[in-house]
Amino acid sequence: MKLLVVGASYRTAPVATLEQLAVPPADLTRTLDRLVAQPYVSEAVLVSTCNRVEVYAAVSGFHGGLGDICAVLGEQAGSTPAALANHLYVHYDTAAVDHVFRVATGLDSMVVGEAQILGQLRDAYHWATGTDSAGRLLHELMQQALRVGKRAHAETGIDRAGQSVVTAALELAAGYLDGDLAGHPALVIGAGAMGSLGVATLSRLGAGPLTVTNRGIDRAVRLAESYGASAAPMTELAATLSTVDIVVAATASTEPVLTRTVVEAALAERDPSRGPLVLLDLAVPRDVEEGVADLAGVEVIDIDRMAALLADGPAAADAAAVEGIVTGEVESFLTWLRGADVAPTVAALRGRADDVVATELRRLAQRRPDLGDDLRAEVARTVHRVVQRLLHQPTVKVRQLAAEPGGDQYAALLRELFDLQVPQTSPVDTVPDVLSPEIGMPSADGDPASGPDATDPVPPTGGAR
Repeated sequence: MKLLVVGASYRTAPVATLEQLAVPPADLTRTLDRLVAQPYVSEAVLVSTCNRVEVYAAVSGFHGGLGDICAVLGEQAGSTPAALANHLYVHYDTAAVDHVFRVATGLDSMVVGEAQILGQLRDAYHWATGTDSAGRLLHELMQQALRVGKRAHAETGIDRAGQSVVTAALELAAGYLDGDLAGHPALVIGAGAMGSLGVATLSRLGAGPLTVTNRGIDRAVRLAESYGASAAPMTELAATLSTVDIVVAATASTEPVLTRTVVEAALAERDPSRGPLVLLDLAVPRDVEEGVADLAGVEVIDIDRMAALLADGPAAADAAAVEGIVTGEVESFLTWLRGADVAPTVAALRGRADDVVATELRRLAQRRPDLGDDLRAEVARTVHRVVQRLLHQPTVKVRQLAAEPGGDQYAALLRELFDLQVPQTSPVDTVPDVLSPEIGMPSADGDPASGPDATDPVPPTGGAR
């Protein structure tokens, strides 16, 4: 099996395409099942966030696996693989491992170095574990990716530049409000992890008074009480909107929450001398209806606009340090992968040899019943020693060769020569925790497509940039 990554992100696709590809929580299990039911796909992990939709898969062939995954993505998007082709990227084998590790460390994020991606990868892995779509290869890949991500933040300063997407968006919004959010009333729509991060960040920056609204008012009340904010029902959205200067919208709604009609009603009651109404749309699908940006007195900052405005990355030294970590970890993973591929084959070969020895000793006992117990035991020890000595050098050598590039061919050759049936390795039972004091982050930044909203379902066993 080989690793294959197929996906689209803010780098390659506009928000409209990401909206098509986004997999809501209610569809995750079905989509994962659809992926692993394909002829060339044996394992799959699906990452669906506001900035990327990616499939990590173990495939038996590149072209077959690519076709299978693109077919499922096309079905999800209500489109065809050909129509999506210009927006998709593909990474195979070594490049696939490198990409996943870059995602985990935040190097591939819109806000380079942001740590919330670790929580989102963990959630994606957790879900795949719960649906049994992750096997030996992806279990190891995801666990190592989470570890590499934590290491990058612990050993470098990349997280100094790696602010959350919410923080980055609010810094952009401050440019429309005299450069400072302090004292500006704000509204957060959505009480999931992204909404929680929005309330916390707004509170830290001195914005206020703060209001939280959510489809489930109880969740909004609990979040608001944690930060001394107030809660408002969604039925009063237009009225609440007219009293604020900045809005953070991060729900999992499949339809726009801030429609042109709602915003027009709010603007009619809002004092225009207060400056523009700044709407931060951090959701995929979008929370802000497309025509709202055309309204006078409104500034909309969405994922597409953030991608253009946040072109500058962190300090070169920090990014270079993380690049070095990724390079070394990729090579370590590939070395493990080659060795892991040959280890079951070597074990199967030794098992085959033991079976042959046992069969011949039984045959000897039948032919020579006159042999005493001591003599039979000595013959058995001698035969076993001969077989083990014959196998020792080849098995040691094949392990060494397997650790080199292309080493998986040696294991395949052994299986072919000796007609070995190698059993699948049992998957692990737990998903590693990625919380750490040095990172100090939630398990996810509440990416809408990862299920942050109050009414989203919980993964079977329980949100990348």
